[in-house]
Amino acid sequence: MRRQSAGARYPPLISSMAQRRLSDLSSHLHLPGPASASHSPPPRPCGSTCSATSSCEAEADAEAELGGEKGCVFCRIVRGESPAFMLYEDDVCMCILDSNPLTFGHSLIIPKSHTPSLEATPPAVVAAMCSKIPILSNCIRKATQSDSFNLLVNNGSAAGQVIFHTHFHIIPRKAGDKLWPSESFRRQPLESNQEIVDLVNTVRDLVSSQA
Repeated sequence: MRRQSAGARYPPLISSMAQRRLSDLSSHLHLPGPASASHSPPPRPCGSTCSATSSCEAEADAEAELGGEKGCVFCRIVRGESPAFMLYEDDVCMCILDSNPLTFGHSLIIPKSHTPSLEATPPAVVAAMCSKIPILSNCIRKATQSDSFNLLVNNGSAAGQVIFHTHFHIIPRKAGDKLWPSESFRRQPLESNQEIVDLVNTVRDLVSSQA
C-alpha cells in the first residue's frame, strides 16, 4: 500500500461519473416537486472518479473485461497499485479518504476481498467492517471537529453505486451544513394498510427461508 503524505494529491479520476452517482443518490433523498428542485445545491463529486465520461466508460469496459477484480480501483488500492490516503488497515479491511469528498474527512471503509455488492459480501467480512465503524467514525468526527456523521452504503446502480466493490461511506456532518435538502422535509407517518401488511409478511417469509 502506497501511503500518501499530507501534501500529496489524488490524480483526477471519474468526476463526471461521480456527479452522476451523487445525482442518483440525491434523487432518492429528495421529495419530488418544485420546492426541492429550487433548493438543490449543484452536484458535488463523491468517490473515486475518472476525468471524463469517455474515461469512465473505458474504465468500466476494462473492469468488465478483466472480471471486475483486476480492473477494480479499490482492488488496485488494496494491492498498492493506486495511491490512497489510508487512515486504518487490518487483515480484512481498510479505511481511506474518499478522493472526491462530499464533506471534509469523508472516508470509505473497504474490504480487501473483492465483492461487487453488499449481499455478495460474506457476513464475516461485513461484521469485521461494521466492528470498526464506532472507533473510526468517532476519530474522524473528532479530527474534523464535526457534530455528527452519516453512515451510507450505495448498493446497486439505482442507489448510486459506481464502484462495484462493497464499501461504506463515513460522511462527517456539521450543524447547518445543508448537505442534503431532503433532511428538512417533513416525513409522512407510515399508514397501516394491506400493502404494508403484505410487505411485512413477505420480508418475514424471505428472512425465514434464508435463516
